[in-house]
Amino acid sequence: MNYEETIQFMYNALPMFQREGKAAYKANLNNSIAFDEYLQHPHTNYKSIHIAGTNGKGSTSHILASIFQEAGYKVGLYTSPHLKDYRERIRINGECVKKEFVIDFIKQHQSFIQKQKCSFFEMTVFMALEYFKKEKIDIAVIETGLGGRLDSTNLIKPELSIITNISKDHTQFLGDTIEKIAVEKAGIIKDNTPIIIGESKKEYDFVFQETAKNKNADIFFADKHLQIPFMLKTLENRLKFNIEKEGKILFKDLEIDLLGNYQQKNIITAVCSILHLQKKIEVSTENIYNGLKKVVKNTHLLGRWQIMDSNPLIVCDTGHNEDGVKYVIEQIKNTAYKRLHIIWGMVADKNIDKILELLPENANYYFTKAQIPRAMDEKLLSTKAKKVNLKGESYEIVNKAIKSAIENAEANDFIFIGGSTFIVAEALSYWE
Repeated sequence: MNYEETIQFMYNALPMFQREGKAAYKANLNNSIAFDEYLQHPHTNYKSIHIAGTNGKGSTSHILASIFQEAGYKVGLYTSPHLKDYRERIRINGECVKKEFVIDFIKQHQSFIQKQKCSFFEMTVFMALEYFKKEKIDIAVIETGLGGRLDSTNLIKPELSIITNISKDHTQFLGDTIEKIAVEKAGIIKDNTPIIIGESKKEYDFVFQETAKNKNADIFFADKHLQIPFMLKTLENRLKFNIEKEGKILFKDLEIDLLGNYQQKNIITAVCSILHLQKKIEVSTENIYNGLKKVVKNTHLLGRWQIMDSNPLIVCDTGHNEDGVKYVIEQIKNTAYKRLHIIWGMVADKNIDKILELLPENANYYFTKAQIPRAMDEKLLSTKAKKVNLKGESYEIVNKAIKSAIENAEANDFIFIGGSTFIVAEALSYWE
């Protein structure tokens, strides 16, 4: 098999949650345990950081990886889903896994994969762990896919665990209350391993505190220790800010090349994590400054308040659950424009009605659909949107929606593209 045939095999022969949804979900770690034993525990060959959470875990992972890179380490980064190329999920110092390794891994382990009936996600996780071992990395930043307790990544023994925040998402798997979801995320807390909580809330703090106590794990709430009082946008399209601790400036005039004020929470989480890791992993203040300043440059993160064009301003963002969309809408409100155009598509297993209620009425909508089985039909989405006074046209593919929005927009207008990771992925491919 060549690379394209290998990827097609992976998509077709094995279930993939991001594309198929519920059919790909497994409520146990049996295959992961078997795969780990079969590969002789590759993750024991390097240090690791484990990150779970509803929102922000991708950005936090990339921020940490960038800081470690600036400190001179060879850094593995495992995240999901990908936007344009499957290989984005597995990176070392920002470079995607080699196509040859993807092909060889599947070829070498195909009989085991088929015998065990491994899922797409299980296979990808262990491809990453094995690649990091082969390339002799120093440290891996590993993001969970779904939940935590039963996630395939949960076999690693990290130096530090991180939970960014909790909100309602994937309730059909993780539970229909914040407390139940918190229990699933808390499943990554390990014995005698510190845990950083990015965003404290009374609805779930007690879950993490109780789990940490039972695991004899030191627990720290990042937002109770560090604060960012303001953020300013620079002429170089960066955000500039201070980090304070107990009202005193800890880091002055930091800059980050990720836009979107919602990144405040992720920056606080990442920096708090680095401060705790400094006892085990050497990272200087200069590394923190440079790592924040070069997140996109170092790790090639895509789709987080990413500016695609100007005149009209065109931005895409992958926020797709209730809390993620709230952050995005707040950012839209803080953006200057004459008229607002929103290209919007969603997957069918989200809480569609509640999310649509969050969207602004004063916009021209272009409802569309990503080319995956989970995508909601654009006409049905448009019908649901009309019930909450969102008006617009429907387009069967993302490209047509983008073209229409650009044709209708004037120089001072704002075009926003979002609602789903897959909508953003197709928009990025269109721009290429």
